[in-house]
Amino acid sequence: MVQGPIGSEYVLTLSCPDRPGIVHAVSGFLVEQGANIVESQQFWDRLTDRFFMRIGFDAPAAAGADELRAKFAAIAEQREMTYELWSAAAPYRTLIMVSKHLHCLNDLLFRASTGALQIEIPAVVSNHPDAEALVKSYGLEFHHIPVTPETKVDAEKQLMELVDETGTHLVVLARYMQVLTDDLCRQLSGRAINIHHSFLPSFKGAKPYHQAFDRGVKLVGATAHYVTGDLDEGPIIEQDVLRVDHNYDQDQLVAAGRDVEAQVLSRAVRWHAQSRVLRNGDRTVVFR
Repeated sequence: MVQGPIGSEYVLTLSCPDRPGIVHAVSGFLVEQGANIVESQQFWDRLTDRFFMRIGFDAPAAAGADELRAKFAAIAEQREMTYELWSAAAPYRTLIMVSKHLHCLNDLLFRASTGALQIEIPAVVSNHPDAEALVKSYGLEFHHIPVTPETKVDAEKQLMELVDETGTHLVVLARYMQVLTDDLCRQLSGRAINIHHSFLPSFKGAKPYHQAFDRGVKLVGATAHYVTGDLDEGPIIEQDVLRVDHNYDQDQLVAAGRDVEAQVLSRAVRWHAQSRVLRNGDRTVVFR
């Protein structure tokens, strides 16, 4: 394949009621734009009768993503499509939130700095000052926004102002240990990802890994999901587990859990930033 100029590759994702001719309509549109399809994935959900699709394509003659979106709008409206179209090279502006546990933050900062994640980090927000030195070592802005029951509403207002000011596309709760209000969850719907250990609903509260150790668990795991008003029950993006045994002491169990959490969260962020995750009601379609 002859590559076009830098910035000529795009990603189109869509979902719509299933009906004949969807693939033909989309591919026909791309042919009209002089585009070359380089990647195509699709899925039909039999339960909901909805069709999901992700297409990567090269369109050297296109003026840009805005022009392509405008041209595609008529097809999308005709077929009741929910869709997004982005430049494949466009980095997601990703604001990270954290409390005192810094392992997921550290992993995301490192991966972003090496180009392993297609994200730009305009700022890191925390309700504690612990992460400031780490964040500033990467040359990034750190915002300390304390949260108490009395200041929670104002703190979330400050957060949304920062999200708007920085043009943030995605908010990542990298072990941010505050429950978001329903109003904030609605404002961030579909663009906020959380990570937690997979012991839930068992071992709630403080020191879940220590509770798990006391019960002699044999698996530790983590779940990354979209944030909703239902605590820790949003649509799941990625999960993983690690087998452990009696040789693990409490500290080793905690370390193993942190490793899994960091890996699962980074995969979820990477797939979201590459437009590989499509919402399907309370579930997701992930085109890996």
